[in-house]
Amino acid sequence: MGFDYDNSRGQKYYLHNRGKLFFFSKKKEENIDMPDGFLVVENQRTGLPMLKRK
Repeated sequence: MGFDYDNSRGQKYYLHNRGKLFFFSKKKEENIDMPDGFLVVENQRTGLPMLKRK
């Protein structure tokens, strides 16, 4: 079961990775679980979620 996030605008994003790069996408293909030591923050202007180290 992968990690998904609903932003303040009601859009659903799924967490993916490529190597050490983590990113959110609206596509559900092969999403991953939330890595330890990170939290989700949202860009106030665009509503795009991002990972941030704790």
